[in-house]
Amino acid sequence: MAEIVNLRTARKQAARKAARATADAQAAKFGRSKAEKELQQARAEKAARDLDAHHRDREQDQD
Repeated sequence: MAEIVNLRTARKQAARKAARATADAQAAKFGRSKAEKELQQARAEKAARDLDAHHRDREQDQD
């Protein structure tokens, strides 16, 4: 005897599987781990701090 299958549920499961496969492919292509994102953010903040530390005050230059 054949197993009774709800076609709506089967369609939704197939769509989820396809979406998951697409998401995995995109993550492999474009994704970065949380640690990589935090490291890049920390490096950008440090570079901005270092740049700001090298600025001269305009008022002192005119004196």
